[in-house]
Amino acid sequence: MDGTGELFAPFVAALDGEFDVRIVTYPGEHCGGYTELEAIARAAVPLDRPYVLLGESFSGPIAIAIAAAAPGQLRGLILCSTFARNPRPALAALKPLISFAPVKALPAGMLVGPAMRAAFKRSLRQVTASALRARLRNVLAVDACDLLKACEAPILYLQAKRDWLVPRAAGNLIAQIKPATKVEVFDTSHFLLQMAPHQAAREVAAFVRLNALR
Repeated sequence: MDGTGELFAPFVAALDGEFDVRIVTYPGEHCGGYTELEAIARAAVPLDRPYVLLGESFSGPIAIAIAAAAPGQLRGLILCSTFARNPRPALAALKPLISFAPVKALPAGMLVGPAMRAAFKRSLRQVTASALRARLRNVLAVDACDLLKACEAPILYLQAKRDWLVPRAAGNLIAQIKPATKVEVFDTSHFLLQMAPHQAAREVAAFVRLNALR
């Protein structure tokens, strides 16, 4: 949800230069909705070569929306620790209280390993509390299920077994809507790409080779 892209460094390194990786970043003060952030992501889509989209956590609905339109030569969609619809529907009623939520007080020790804690805290410092609250409101209101139904690209879902932010039900819903989805489960917490970068890179690389490089 920080949108800085800094936390992807271990995962990108694990890909070992095999692919041209483009990381989309969001302005740290941006308080707009999913539609505005989607426009930023779309600008990074290559139109002259095959590519695969990867949407992690907050950005899953953005990746789904782009994949539904399939601009350029889209060959696949990877969704990681994410959702097509509000993953915590019971919290929707708390939306009016988000303005008072201490969003900067996230427990880094419970979310990422020791090696990533400094980067996690650094990334949060680059995003305003107002932007984080706006993105949290968007999560509670989002429903990209119809867009997911329209997606014709192959889908890989990376699921964290110990994810207390995005429950297993969120991944199950995606697989229910698109039964051909390949689901890979990792014994990690929510920050899957950061906690198991090499394992995730192997799965992602295999998916890309199968769908984009053939």
